[in-house]
Amino acid sequence: MAMEPKTVEIDGKTYMEMQDGKPVYMDGDREVALDPVGMHSKIGELNREGATRRKVIEKLEADLSNFADIDDPAAAKKALETIKNFDQKKLVDAGEVERIKAEAIRAVEDKYKPQVEELGTLKTQLIQEKIGNAFAQSKFIQEKVAVPPDMIQKTFGDQFAVEDGRLVAKDKHGNPIFSTSNPGDHADFDEALERIVEAYPYRDNILKGRQQEGGGARGAGNGAGGKNRVTRTEFERIAAADPARARQMLTKDGIEVVD
Repeated sequence: MAMEPKTVEIDGKTYMEMQDGKPVYMDGDREVALDPVGMHSKIGELNREGATRRKVIEKLEADLSNFADIDDPAAAKKALETIKNFDQKKLVDAGEVERIKAEAIRAVEDKYKPQVEELGTLKTQLIQEKIGNAFAQSKFIQEKVAVPPDMIQKTFGDQFAVEDGRLVAKDKHGNPIFSTSNPGDHADFDEALERIVEAYPYRDNILKGRQQEGGGARGAGNGAGGKNRVTRTEFERIAAADPARARQMLTKDGIEVVD
């Protein structure tokens, strides 16, 4: 039921009844003196409070949207407490983690070390076998070299390596030897070996048809009577690889060993 103003009639005119300067309204049978100025001030205050609450509510709603996927807040809170306890107890610090990682790596390395070493040995053996077969089957050695293949391998074997599954020859400076017949490609075994031997100072001592020539080893000179010469270092290398050949050089070939 709406409140109605209480009025009085004076000299034919209707006036609102006042009480302490405030208009009086009838709320049913009860008289109520209202304060318009106070009410206006109160309404403004309530509006301001409402606006403040609205901003707080909007912020809370925005914050809660970050947890929209959490169905069980209690479980989430428990998980956060657990993580907090882990951090506080410092169960595993950075140094401990690194120590555990290092021990794990060392354990794996120790476990597989024998297999790795065996694999390395087998790889070395396969490479040596591949190089050895190349010397043993070399047409150049068979046709033009007067000493056994193993002796040639002992002298020049370290200038050959296996790269990407194929034999690659290098000169004494470590540079790859490329083919003259197929420019841009590595020289095959026989072509490379022939060029290596041709660059060898004592090639006349190992190539067929040159051992008895008066020229002797190029660069070494001739002794009295036209004897071929070989340095003591080279002779000792030959003797270590093939003692019988070394004896033949002294007794039959007339090779002179010089310092």
